[in-house]
Amino acid sequence: MTPILLIILSVILISFIAIIGILFVFMRKEKLDKLLLFFVSLSVGSLLGGAFLHLIPEIVEGTGFSLAVSFLVLGGIILFFVVENFIHWRHCHIPTSKAHPHSFGAMNLIGDGLHNFIDGLVIAAAYFASIPIGIATTLAVIIHEIPQEIGDFGVLLYAGYSKKKALLFNFLSALMALVGAIIGIIFSEKSTIFTYLVIPVAAGGFLYIAGSDLIPEIHRQQENKFSFRNLAGILLGILIMYLLTLF
Repeated sequence: MTPILLIILSVILISFIAIIGILFVFMRKEKLDKLLLFFVSLSVGSLLGGAFLHLIPEIVEGTGFSLAVSFLVLGGIILFFVVENFIHWRHCHIPTSKAHPHSFGAMNLIGDGLHNFIDGLVIAAAYFASIPIGIATTLAVIIHEIPQEIGDFGVLLYAGYSKKKALLFNFLSALMALVGAIIGIIFSEKSTIFTYLVIPVAAGGFLYIAGSDLIPEIHRQQENKFSFRNLAGILLGILIMYLLTLF
């Protein structure tokens, strides 16, 4: 299959993850929190592995390890920091409740839509770099999106949306990945510079999400107690990304 077809199929698959929240509506909160925390740990490993084992090596192989690459990775970290602060939105993967309140539902949709748009750009650039890098990036995004979308669904329910509206708006927000992918395809076809710019920025974004949002969330949920389950999730995520390098 051509990179363009793979890009479209990948972002469509990611978009449909937005409806996964309905599967967990009736799960007991204690079980759901444990399941989500494991997925968060798995997401940490997949994002770190995606950045260090796929994205950064790919750009270094193409351009060499220069200061420009380092600044672009740092730029990705700063970009995600600015975006989260600008729209007052952050990644969170624990369903909202009185004990764990979230931002207003509409603001969450805006933030998630922007995040999905960036995912689409990144996936497009990754596939144009190489198909294996595209597959690895897609898998890292999917693993991260599962707990994210479940959390987002909980936010919308807590904000007063009906289950049908929560699923619909969450899915429409997820479709922004398709918009980002189309724009990414257009720019990637016109110039390889776009790919060489987006890949290290994406690596920085992966590092920011894992280090700034997800790891602190793991510490907070386990109340600073060591958990072999969460460590196993992180290591499993890294292992999955490593196994993809073998193919």
